[in-house]
Amino acid sequence: MVFDKELFVSAPGKVILHGEHAVVHGKMALAVGLNLRTFLRVKTRKDGKISINLPNIGTKQCWEVSQLHSLLPAFQDDLKQARPSSKHLETLRNFVEFPKENKETESLALLAFLYLYVSICGRDMPSMDVVVWSQLPTGAGLGSSAAYCVCLAASLLTICGIIEDPLQHNTKISSWTLTEQELINQWAFQGEKIIHGNPSGVDNAVGTWGGALQYQSEIITQMDRVPMLQILLTNTQVPRSTKVLVAGVKDKLLKFPDIIGPVLSSIHAISQECQRILKDMTSGLSADHYPILEELIDINQNHLNVIGVGHPSLDKICQVTASHGLHSKLTGAGGGGCAVTLLRPDTDPNIVETVKQELISCGFQCWETSIGALGVSIHLPSSLPADIRSEFGI
Repeated sequence: MVFDKELFVSAPGKVILHGEHAVVHGKMALAVGLNLRTFLRVKTRKDGKISINLPNIGTKQCWEVSQLHSLLPAFQDDLKQARPSSKHLETLRNFVEFPKENKETESLALLAFLYLYVSICGRDMPSMDVVVWSQLPTGAGLGSSAAYCVCLAASLLTICGIIEDPLQHNTKISSWTLTEQELINQWAFQGEKIIHGNPSGVDNAVGTWGGALQYQSEIITQMDRVPMLQILLTNTQVPRSTKVLVAGVKDKLLKFPDIIGPVLSSIHAISQECQRILKDMTSGLSADHYPILEELIDINQNHLNVIGVGHPSLDKICQVTASHGLHSKLTGAGGGGCAVTLLRPDTDPNIVETVKQELISCGFQCWETSIGALGVSIHLPSSLPADIRSEFGI
């Protein structure tokens, strides 16, 4: 056990660069780390209490550690086996006694925390304060819950001494070893199961390793190196049902197999070509690569409209950005949700600002950020972004 300890941990969100919906039918998708991050501060205390504060969703809870020991019998047979069961969920729900007005997002976030805390810490439950602040909007398909679970897993494993604090001996190291990251990812995946039931594992893998991952037929493969690409990320704030959109594509495929099948195969080829370009770019950024990436974005966006997952809000983003020479596509399920716009290194900052303001005037949220971001990281307080230091009161 590590006493008198304070850790600052972060993990990136994720976007699907190419391969949406086609991946459901056995094709390749490329998922990339999004440099909008979730930050967690954990600080040990000595009064026998544990608190968690999630200001983004308006949730704060505090318990006596002795109360949480009452949960151990329900976890006894499965302790440290990382397999959440219906028994675990029922036990945790009964323990928390959520008020009727409690939202499902808040409830699941607390359940995931308690599950990971009890499972990882076992009988040696430390007294601690946990505060989580995220730059990621919830429910936008950007991996916010996975980034949360990755931060929880990394911080709890470190505080409990199961993995080493990378900053303990070398203040220049910002992450854990590959073996330790594997363990972080395994536990984060269990937290994701609490929140999403049957997740693919892609979001927590991106949150752990960052960069870019290839996902096909339930096999996740990490790309060795990828360039950091500047983007605009736009959230239409239009709600959509991933389940309904996936079902709609399936219906089209069954109705028009000779039409939709080749479109899905073309999306697969786009993912492959993009992967090749990204690999080439790691040997030296070349302006010649950007026109190809832009063409791939345009072609894929048209394909996604063909299979029925577009939306007028996404069309509007494409129109606004195209009028300034920029290229955009939806990311994720479509039907609303978010879009990414590629920014070349030589893009005029004034154009970027103009586009952002036009998109905001349409009622959208817009961030200038990057993809190919670092995975789970540990920070010195002085290295945290200024806005995050402010949120944590440091």
